[in-house]
Amino acid sequence: MLLLPGTGFSLVAGFWSLLDVVFLSALFLHLIGDCSSHRVGLCSVFQDLIRYGKTKLRARPAWLRWFDLPKRWFWHFYFLSIIWNGTLLGLLVRSSLLGVALPQWMQLLLNFFHKDSNQKISGGELSTLMALSLLWLHSLRRLLECRYVSVFSGGVIHLAQYCLGIGYYLLLGITVLDHAELDYKKVTVPGLVLQLRWYHIFGCLLYIWASLHQNRCHMILAGLRKDKSGKVVTMQHVMPSGDWFDSVSCPHYFAELLIYISVAFLFGLTHLTWWLQVLFVLFNQSLAAILCHEFYLQKFDSYPANRKAFIPFVF
Repeated sequence: MLLLPGTGFSLVAGFWSLLDVVFLSALFLHLIGDCSSHRVGLCSVFQDLIRYGKTKLRARPAWLRWFDLPKRWFWHFYFLSIIWNGTLLGLLVRSSLLGVALPQWMQLLLNFFHKDSNQKISGGELSTLMALSLLWLHSLRRLLECRYVSVFSGGVIHLAQYCLGIGYYLLLGITVLDHAELDYKKVTVPGLVLQLRWYHIFGCLLYIWASLHQNRCHMILAGLRKDKSGKVVTMQHVMPSGDWFDSVSCPHYFAELLIYISVAFLFGLTHLTWWLQVLFVLFNQSLAAILCHEFYLQKFDSYPANRKAFIPFVF
């Protein structure tokens, strides 16, 4: 096992801790010292790294455009997650239900990234299998939405954001497995059912509720660019309304946060490394939501004053 010296943290926990600090710092830097009006130097680089899609500044140094990639490539992240995290899930199902040993490459990989055996998480094999299953289903839904629902304009993302997205979904399943007992003995389906607790049920219900609302919000955003027949008629940004849009500017980001919190419930809220990952989602989505909220406020004079950016009734 590989632990960060003197911390008791696994490597993957240290990675999420670093990202938490980076994105929390970026959030504060934007809130307390917005330099969006500056077109040169570090300010222009900082703004280019934190913005994507409609929030990208139009007046940017030409050299920064070398790092632009199409925002519609978001589907790459979900396709990768389906393949990679689906593989992890399949191998764990074989290990748990059939008693087949995990392949050596997987054991070496997981031992490289984790683990602190002193920490115990709740729920046993059931929690781990449910978490990976729900995350796989989430990636599948998001892939289908990107390919068949969302209408992408000419928005771009930074190369660094693209690389972060690839790394994020590669580490997602590895994070689930951090601190989990991987030396599974063969268990039966009734044995898994006996592990069922109230927090598994609550986590699944929260996941379903948040997923349904996120899908509805993506449908609303796509519908703003389509006519009644489903044909795309405009690429302009239109003020969204309906469902959670009546409370916040970016309800799909808020739903994303709830989905990751729902996975935390599957572990009885005891998976500390997963909470570090949830904090990353909180800081990352907060920054994106605030930038989007500022865009709406600048674009629409009649934008509802009571609408928050990210979390209803909070901010």
